[in-house]
Amino acid sequence: MKSIVVSKSGKELRGVIHLPASKSISNRVLIIKALSGVDFEIGNLSVADDTEMLQKCLSAMVQAGLQKKVREFDVGNAGTVMRFLTAYLAMREGKWVLTGSERMKQRPIGILVDAMKHLGASVEYLSKPGYPPLLINGKALHGKDVTVDPGISSQFTTALLLIGPYLPDGLTVHLKGNAVSQPYIDMTIRLMRLFGASVKKGKTRIHVKPGKYMPADYTVEPDWSSAAFWYEAAVFADEVDLELPGLKFDSIQGDAVLPAIYQNFGIRTEFSDKGIRLTKVNTRVDGFYFDFSDYPDIAQAVITTCAGIGIRGRFEGVQSLQIKETDRLRALQSEIEKLGFAVSMHGDGHTVSAIEILPKKPVFPAGLTFESYNDHRTAMAMAPIALKSGSLKIINPDVVVKSYPQFWNHLRDVGFEIH
Repeated sequence: MKSIVVSKSGKELRGVIHLPASKSISNRVLIIKALSGVDFEIGNLSVADDTEMLQKCLSAMVQAGLQKKVREFDVGNAGTVMRFLTAYLAMREGKWVLTGSERMKQRPIGILVDAMKHLGASVEYLSKPGYPPLLINGKALHGKDVTVDPGISSQFTTALLLIGPYLPDGLTVHLKGNAVSQPYIDMTIRLMRLFGASVKKGKTRIHVKPGKYMPADYTVEPDWSSAAFWYEAAVFADEVDLELPGLKFDSIQGDAVLPAIYQNFGIRTEFSDKGIRLTKVNTRVDGFYFDFSDYPDIAQAVITTCAGIGIRGRFEGVQSLQIKETDRLRALQSEIEKLGFAVSMHGDGHTVSAIEILPKKPVFPAGLTFESYNDHRTAMAMAPIALKSGSLKIINPDVVVKSYPQFWNHLRDVGFEIH
């Protein structure tokens, strides 16, 4: 399998990094555009694999038109695409099969399918109940009330909300239990409202009035989730002066919490009309606690940051990380233990709700090899450790194309060597 060596001779981090566009925003706006039936301009659309996959599928549906044969879409490892299209195709006339990678077939989708069936959708499992692949017989839906447990994935709720305006009587989503990734649901609602939908959010339910999306040109923000790896690198560097253009203080992305988190590790964030600038100050905590329930996409960067500076940490709200592109908790445990940490998992035997790291004897030998586990965020979280070790090896580095195709080139731009 392909590998690369990442090395850094100096400890400074200086330059300007133009982060990729948010795929979370891009994919939501693409579904809104498809539902509106009107072509409008989406500026700075993500070039991540997930977004390109969604574009490809939506384009193929348009080309297919009305057809009687079953049309199959293989979404690979793109969880957002699988979930958004499950809801979208259920109300689009035609017969559709949604499948994906072997890992995708292990990621649960039963909560969403049950909700869609309650709305009148025809969805069947082609293999293991509760998991892809799915056979969808698209047709007009008639339901208006569903109950969803948002404790597994916010994307189930988002997939339902996005189609809400196009149901005859609108849609009321009743939330049962505590939501994970709540900021992503809030992002969905803000985007829906921006495009003309009427959405009312309460504590335990969200109501969408029937209507339609109004087309409007839109420019996608740079991705705050991708900024996490640069914050991590900034902590490991001795001197920092890094600009990340386009990031906004009033972002609709929940991961804009990064400045507040990383001030604990001595990173100052300065906002301007152009974006943000990272510099370093002499302050740092001896241990760190955080609940990632709302921010799972930055967990690997933050946890690896603690390991990289040799401090203990306890992290709650990590259960959703077990059903991502890989079991990210087991991946973190395996790779962080290479740095001399003891890593313990806490939960009920089936679901891990917290992870704890305790330094024993931190080690940073040159040439450490880190697995990526076919997960983009694992690969990117390990790379900045080169600032500590001098060099390291990453197995299967191409996985970054899922969210940040230019990541390795951007590391080169600020003085890393990639071989």
